[in-house]
Amino acid sequence: MTHFRKPVLIATLMLSAWNVRAAPAAFITNQLDNSVSVIDTDKQSVVETVKVEGKPAGVAVNSVLKQIYISTPEGGGFAVLDSERLKVLKVVKVGGASLGIAADRKGELVFVADWYENSVAVFDAKTFAKIKTITVGKSPSGMTVSPDNRWLYVANRIDDSISQIDLAKLTIRNTTKVGEHPFGIAVDGKGKRLYSANVESDDVSVLDAHSLKRLATIKVGSRPYAVALALNDSLLFVTNQDDGTVTAIDTATLKPVAVIPVGDKPEGICTHPNDSQVYVANWFDNNVSVIDAKTLKVVNTISTGEGSRAFGEFFSR
Repeated sequence: MTHFRKPVLIATLMLSAWNVRAAPAAFITNQLDNSVSVIDTDKQSVVETVKVEGKPAGVAVNSVLKQIYISTPEGGGFAVLDSERLKVLKVVKVGGASLGIAADRKGELVFVADWYENSVAVFDAKTFAKIKTITVGKSPSGMTVSPDNRWLYVANRIDDSISQIDLAKLTIRNTTKVGEHPFGIAVDGKGKRLYSANVESDDVSVLDAHSLKRLATIKVGSRPYAVALALNDSLLFVTNQDDGTVTAIDTATLKPVAVIPVGDKPEGICTHPNDSQVYVANWFDNNVSVIDAKTLKVVNTISTGEGSRAFGEFFSR
């Protein structure tokens, strides 16, 4: 029995060691490759590529269940990945074209935005049974959950609006107009402000996260797609797809402080759990730019797969 136990023990220790080194990892969807690149952020390199059919685009993380959810617009649903073993566990059908995807803070629910059906489907994160379908605005895309797990925010692209869903009731509490064609959204760590990247009006809307009252509008670059906060929410980073840049905004003054060149057609953006590195997926360059939030400079570029989008919150924690 000893001869069988030792290899198993060694393999287990090696897997545990890999998880320690690789955590947190960035999960980058490669839409044209039908794959997900897993970046070990300690090594700053891709350590695994997971095949996911259906033109994967959106990403969400369930840290409680150690799962990653990948939306598949041409697969009509989403794939469930084990964030440690890096394997596809399940494929869930939704219907229509799923794009935006999110998980609640308790790890109990998965939300999938259906671009064509103008709805958000709510799934149980353990059984993947559908709990409810909530009708929202036209072409829902980006979604995020408030830190207190009270609200789900949904960007309705064609309606130029943001919907606020009460997670206790799974009903819409409020909807407000923003700029033209909102896509990526983010809420700050205190749940006070909500930021929306508005693709067609080349600006960012700043809202009160509770009332959805519009507080400010900030001009950025051409076709802003997604947003992320860093350095204790003191800076907001915005991907400008047609400019190949990221705009950094001081959230105290609500003024841009830098424009950072990255790759071609940047879209997905997310901040490392260390709060000081911002990862940007460059769709046309097939890579990820790593920005140091303190120096506002690109410090590394990591090759991924073809058509890297990574739309959503893509870091395991």
